[in-house]
Amino acid sequence: MFAENEGVTTIPPVAEVRRRRVVLLGATGSIGRQCCDVIARFPERFELVGAAAGSDVDGLTAVVERFGVARSAVLAPAAAISRPGTMGSGQAAVCEVAAMECDVVCVAIPGAAALAPTLAAVDAGRTTATATKEVLVMAGELVKARAAATGARILPVDSEHSALWQCLRGEAAGSVRRLVLTASGGPFRERDPATFAQITVEEALRHPTWTMGPKVTIDSATMMNKGLEIIEAHFLFDMPYPRIGVVIHPRSIVHSFVEFIDGAVVAQLGVPDMRVPIALAIADGERLPGIAPHVQLTDGHPLEFFAVDGDRFPAVDLARTAGERGGVAPAALNAANEVAVAAFLDHRIGYDGIVPLVAEAVGSAPAVVTPSLEDILEADAWARDFATARLASVVSPA
Repeated sequence: MFAENEGVTTIPPVAEVRRRRVVLLGATGSIGRQCCDVIARFPERFELVGAAAGSDVDGLTAVVERFGVARSAVLAPAAAISRPGTMGSGQAAVCEVAAMECDVVCVAIPGAAALAPTLAAVDAGRTTATATKEVLVMAGELVKARAAATGARILPVDSEHSALWQCLRGEAAGSVRRLVLTASGGPFRERDPATFAQITVEEALRHPTWTMGPKVTIDSATMMNKGLEIIEAHFLFDMPYPRIGVVIHPRSIVHSFVEFIDGAVVAQLGVPDMRVPIALAIADGERLPGIAPHVQLTDGHPLEFFAVDGDRFPAVDLARTAGERGGVAPAALNAANEVAVAAFLDHRIGYDGIVPLVAEAVGSAPAVVTPSLEDILEADAWARDFATARLASVVSPA
């Protein structure tokens, strides 16, 4: 192991590690910025070779210049016209970036807009680390089938699914009894549901644990995010819906846990910091030093867990029902929820109107057994039109 040289013991040099080439979709959002932080902290491990954003040309330009990115694009058509050069615009340009030669594509574009770029990455056989749960919610069967055809791997970036991924490492599939996602419960865990009609946008955006974008924050308040995560976990880990549970854990220290058939429970704990699952995914499961502070388990705060109150959080059961129904129901769920949340943020619907509007869309969605991409996109458009039409008849809250 060691070389002897005239009585002096020397350690042979460590073999140089090839930098992993990263393509980052959604580079200017919350997850994208944190991914950039990880890449900047480990320049010897990562190289950002491609980047895309929604419409923030200035933010994307800053990323391109900071990392010397070769190819970039914005989703918004013509958004980059004023910036001639390598920056493209439109969905096709973003899909080209997603499919470029690299080691991992990190998908952090929010919502349904991430579907086409994700499919482009998967079709090119790229390892795809996704933080956008809506992709697997909308088209889980399709994404998995196309990944199987090209050999692409799908890695989780969501903290809950990353936690499950970590807990399942080295375990046989048959040894798993149940996957359990944890939820903070958001700002309304103890609020009387009878007062939900009075909840303001500002109150709903005050998440007690995480700092996230507005749409995800509202989803956390309604716990629709946990419903979407049930569907995502079903596809990521090939787990039947009845064996995926949710519990409320206000401290957000236990990010999820796995129950095994022998009675053992394995949990992943850590401070609420998205850089940990981001780094783990883009490093292909390798742990890097100093990503986040260590959690202090001796601080005196108990690790408490509570059952989900279905009256307070009906979105969880609604999403589970849509997932079990399958077909295009999950796509309708996701699309209607995006419309409803946007309407709430724009003060066009009350907080207590979000989930009922989504439930109406899911209940009215067409039945398609094995949907194609065209079926999924049609269902997405149909649900948006359906929810928008219902909103037109709703009187804006005071």
